Amino acid sequence: MSLLAATLATVLSVTGFALGSATDRLVADNARGLTTLSVAGVSITADGAWVARPTADVRRLAGTARREGLRSELLLSNYSNRQAGFDERAAHRLLSSPTHVDRVARRMAGVVRAQGWGGVNVDLELVRRVDAAGLVRLVRALQSAMPEARTVSIDVSASTSLAAYRSRGYRMAALGRAADTVVLMTYDLHGPTWSGPGPIGPTDWQRRAVEAALDAVPAARLDLGVAGYGYTWPRGRSGGTVTVAGARRLVRADDATAVWKQGHGEWRAELSNGTVLWWSDGRSFDRRVALAEELGLHGVALWRLGSADRLPARG
Repeated sequence: MSLLAATLATVLSVTGFALGSATDRLVADNARGLTTLSVAGVSITADGAWVARPTADVRRLAGTARREGLRSELLLSNYSNRQAGFDERAAHRLLSSPTHVDRVARRMAGVVRAQGWGGVNVDLELVRRVDAAGLVRLVRALQSAMPEARTVSIDVSASTSLAAYRSRGYRMAALGRAADTVVLMTYDLHGPTWSGPGPIGPTDWQRRAVEAALDAVPAARLDLGVAGYGYTWPRGRSGGTVTVAGARRLVRADDATAVWKQGHGEWRAELSNGTVLWWSDGRSFDRRVALAEELGLHGVALWRLGSADRLPARG
């Protein structure tokens, strides 16, 4: 048994995020390494008052998860295809209105019951500090609207102090009481549109983010987010996201050398044209599993299947 497989055997929960377009084969290839499949999902409308209808592919994946013996979560987001990013105003319009919160919670509960989902994952990003109470209200409303056996998890952008979490709209103690699981998005410390080249989720930063969250949320309710992708920083122009396999192909095609950065738990390479790459692969995932175990966390959550290395079987 590999080190990764051995450590996975002792982690209570392994969540894999998947796009709504994911194939059944992709889920099946990773199912033995997972406990939960979280599918992205459905978005709130621009006015914050309603939720888009799940696509046929998203509905299909609820059944796929059941067939593979996995729990399933339907991810609720404020991602806007039109904006190609998260819609801050839509989140505000939802969270600042108790009427909208209750309506969206009832809508999600109905979808969960009708389609057989195991729960909801709340992934509202760019939350304003003034809407922190509304975010807690949404989690509580979802818990109230759904059958008791269904669960609610919430994704939280990582910070290294409770004050910083509060400034980003997260009342960590209240969220820890309201949600079944708080998923720390301990990645995207560096990225091509907001920073120079650097590791995506270095382990020392992840540890600090978890330790800050532990001041408010029990370890048994915390998941460590893990990147399963990379970024490129081309010289003189904007970079972008790259899959783990894509990063390796770029390095191989350039006859460059990838260097494992032990202190960060990620890979770095520089191509002959000056492009810098950082990425997080299966070896990186292994390190995060060990960190989650060390800190006694609920589990790990990987973004995302199809971009990351395939997970080995648990145990």
